[in-house]
Order: sequence, then structure tokens, then C-alpha cells
Amino acid sequence: MSVSTRGDYACRALLSLSLHDTGCPTSVRDIAERTNLPQPYLEQILLSLKGAGIVRSKRGVGGGYLLARDPADITIGSVISAVDGPIGLGDFGQPHQDGACDHEGQCVLLSVWAETGKAMRVMLDSYSLADVAEMARGERPWPAGTNGPPAESD
Repeated sequence: MSVSTRGDYACRALLSLSLHDTGCPTSVRDIAERTNLPQPYLEQILLSLKGAGIVRSKRGVGGGYLLARDPADITIGSVISAVDGPIGLGDFGQPHQDGACDHEGQCVLLSVWAETGKAMRVMLDSYSLADVAEMARGERPWPAGTNGPPAESD
């Protein structure tokens, strides 16, 4: 499974809202400019996030979007699920419950896919938006196995 462009953009937009939280709504245009994301696509994504209760909006002059919950209560997994649907490797069906498999081991693979999807959900739900914002601000280490922040240039 790979995170879709839609999922990536949703996370980037929410990270921007978290990093620049002033308590006032942020316009889609401002989010698009800060994140270098296409505004029309971002508007669609924010509507999905609003429907999931992750952001709320204010209309009119000074309107825009705000996080609907504390960033610590918004997991990356919930963001991906809100814009892409359930997290998993695919919809391959369920293995036979009695252990009898009449398709040359297919049920074993179905179990592997289900277990792998569960591990991905657990991993994505282990990071909150607040966690990622702290990493982006250099207040905590990046996830293990990554190269960390880019080196500063002179």
C-alpha cells in the first residue's frame, strides 16, 4: 500500500494548520500557498476532512478552516481514512474460518494481507498531528529509520 496523493495532501494541509494555529480560521488560499498544494484540489480535500469532523469551517470575510479537535487527538491514520477510506492492502476477502482452504493456500495469503493491513493502521494511528508538528519544529526526533531533517546549508 502506498499513501495516495490525496492522503499526503490532507496530512500536509493539517500539519500547516497545526503549525500556524492562531485560533483564527485560515483561508484555503493561505494553506495552498504555504504548502505549495493546488487550491482547487485542496478545497475538495478540506471538505472531506470537514465531513469527518477533523476540521471546521467559517464562511465569509475572515473565514477559512480550523482544526476541529486538538492536534494530539488527530491521528495520521484517521486523516488517511477520512480522505482515502479504510487503511489496508486491498479488499481480497476473508480467509475460511475453519482453516480449510480449497484454493491452493490463498487463505494463508489473505491472512498475511489482513495482518499487514492491521500493522499499517496501528503504525499510522501511533502518530498524532501534534507529534508530527513537534518533529517538524525540531522539538522531538523524527521516526526511527529515517534520515531526519535535511542538513542546514551555509
